[in-house]
Amino acid sequence: MFSLNNILDFQTGLGAIANIFLLFFYTMIILCHRSKPMDLISCQLTFSHIMMFLTGGHAWLKDFFGSMNIGNDFICKAIAYINRVMRGLSICITCLLSVFQAVTISPNSSLLAKFKHKLKTYMIYSLFYFWSFNLSFSSNRIFYTGAYTNVSETNQLKVTKYCSLFPMNYIIKGLILTMTTLRDVFLVGVMLTTSTYMMIILFRHQRQCKHLHSISHLRASPEKRATQTILLLVIFFVVMYWVDFIISSSSVLLWMYDPVILTVQKFVMNAYPTITPLVQISSDNRIIMMLKNMQKLCHQIFKKV
Repeated sequence: MFSLNNILDFQTGLGAIANIFLLFFYTMIILCHRSKPMDLISCQLTFSHIMMFLTGGHAWLKDFFGSMNIGNDFICKAIAYINRVMRGLSICITCLLSVFQAVTISPNSSLLAKFKHKLKTYMIYSLFYFWSFNLSFSSNRIFYTGAYTNVSETNQLKVTKYCSLFPMNYIIKGLILTMTTLRDVFLVGVMLTTSTYMMIILFRHQRQCKHLHSISHLRASPEKRATQTILLLVIFFVVMYWVDFIISSSSVLLWMYDPVILTVQKFVMNAYPTITPLVQISSDNRIIMMLKNMQKLCHQIFKKV
């Protein structure tokens, strides 16, 4: 258990640092008016991942708010609500990223081509809707989460050292689970559909390039690199999200959380937010060039010293 917690702490630290760096990069790019439309989506996704890390293992938050004389019950409700909202945003924005890229690379003769000229407008509307939807959809966490009390009669489900889920009516529990499942199935279905569509387009493009003897052009295509990155992220997200969903749903239905299973679930839940910024950093030429320039600058400074 000790080694599992060490691995989880390392994963959390790595993911948080990578996402903070990425958020700083996207914020600077957007403020300097040199951003691509995709950068706004990636910036929102990165922000949601940072908040997931900050609220995922919140023992330090208890100490922080405790010094301000804020009650444990309020802390648990606030942290559980924010974490649930950010997890919902993560799946919604990943889906939007997949749809956005599918429209971007779609041929001019396709049905999706007519959305290209208003893509940025649709993107802003979608982000606004996702934030509004998840802020309201996750409000049940405020009512059914609170500070853990060592009273067996309350039948609480302990989910962290300080916080627990309160018992809920079977109808309410079933309704919440059904609505969450329907949301996730729909969004994952959209992601898989757009991913299949993008793979078909890439396959056709590759065949055309081979026919025209210009395979080197295909390899250098920014659209292809971006599409491959998003496909990789979507596939990894789908696998990790459903493993996490199965573990959490089973625990709530059985009303039982084993400490080891809880640690494994946190590791699975944090896997996507950790891998995403590393993949984005390694596949974005702008970031690679910036890091190379920073390396040269540091080398020159140390050389002078």
